[in-house]
Amino acid sequence: MNKKILALAIPNIISNITIPLLGMVDLAIVGHLDSQVYIGAIAVGSMIFNLIYWSFGFLRMGASGLTAQAYGARDFGEVMSVLIRGLLVAFFAAAAIIILQIPIQKLAFYLLDGSIEVEQFASSYFYIRIWAAPATIGIYAIAGWFIGMQNTKIPMVVAILSNVVNMGLNMFFVFVMKMNSDGVAWGTVIAQYTGFAASLFFVYRYYKKLFKYADKKLIFNLVSVKKFFSVNRDIFIRTLSLLVVFTFFTSKSASINDDILAANSILLQFLFIFSFLTDGFAYAAEALTGKFYGAKQYQKLQQTIKLIFIWGGVISLVFTVLYYFGNRQLMLLLTNQQQVLSVAAEYTFWIVLIPVMSVSSFIWDGVFIGITAAKQMRNSMLISTFAVFFPVWYFFNDKLHNHALWLAFILFMFSRGLIQTVMYKFIIRKN
Repeated sequence: MNKKILALAIPNIISNITIPLLGMVDLAIVGHLDSQVYIGAIAVGSMIFNLIYWSFGFLRMGASGLTAQAYGARDFGEVMSVLIRGLLVAFFAAAAIIILQIPIQKLAFYLLDGSIEVEQFASSYFYIRIWAAPATIGIYAIAGWFIGMQNTKIPMVVAILSNVVNMGLNMFFVFVMKMNSDGVAWGTVIAQYTGFAASLFFVYRYYKKLFKYADKKLIFNLVSVKKFFSVNRDIFIRTLSLLVVFTFFTSKSASINDDILAANSILLQFLFIFSFLTDGFAYAAEALTGKFYGAKQYQKLQQTIKLIFIWGGVISLVFTVLYYFGNRQLMLLLTNQQQVLSVAAEYTFWIVLIPVMSVSSFIWDGVFIGITAAKQMRNSMLISTFAVFFPVWYFFNDKLHNHALWLAFILFMFSRGLIQTVMYKFIIRKN
């Protein structure tokens, strides 16, 4: 079983590492320009797109669990239907985002209270990057489908390709074409369409034999469509709650001053590095638990969960040691601005806690997606957001200020894993 887990997890880890690596490269590029305003602009602009695109992360997660269960049950008609439904939703969603880009931008900047100069550059970044919407959301749907098909190598290739293209174009546009944060936006747009084109190519190249199972009646079957949207609705609400936390975190950072915004943006990269690495095993959990759940092989389901938690525990301990001893060196890779480094150094205690306090939440997310326990995953997120994160921040803010943000965030991550542990026991009893 460990071989199956690693065969699925390692390609996911490699592809996931490219995501925070890209974010780090973007920050490093603008972090070596002549003002911290560019760091703030990338942070605010990226947060807006996190708010937009992570909202549609349900397409990846929903496709993964539903496809894995259909694959485990050998229902290839439903396998193809999940892919087509996901792409249809992706294209309609992207069209709506592009049409509504002006009100979206106005609302986002109303919520994210940054300086005038930061908003100026972030606004320009936004109106360029928004045109990547069809490709970005489309990749979500296809990547989840591949994971459900027990194939994580293709998403790895696509992620590496698009992110290498992105990094190269970002450096070219910024350093050669002198386009500052706008260059980062254009690099992202071109790279996303490159990745989407590659994803479609691989679907045709390796799965064209399954095209014969695509049937309009199956795609629009009322029972299957209802389940598709029910699962995705709950994952959407869960993801929206997560975005509320990240948006609030960035907004409050920006409202303090540009140095705190830049420092917190740097420190959040430590969370992203760990989360995307751990998500490699969470994605393996999605694929395997979905497959065994769909095939009704519950003993293998339990064995898989146990082993993946062991892997997650080992990784969290390694990263705790790495963050404790190497945080200064990692921050130096992101910026050479001494003021930002000095401010960030005051909060390194919190990033050392990130791995151990958050690992279970990442693993449980993968398990819950695989068994399509979307309702329970949604409820755990809502409780952690509104009964833990916000009360902790409001209670400690006057005394701890930015430390209160980090305390609330760490407890938010920990409570998610704790609540999901309890909920899973009830799911098992029910089954």
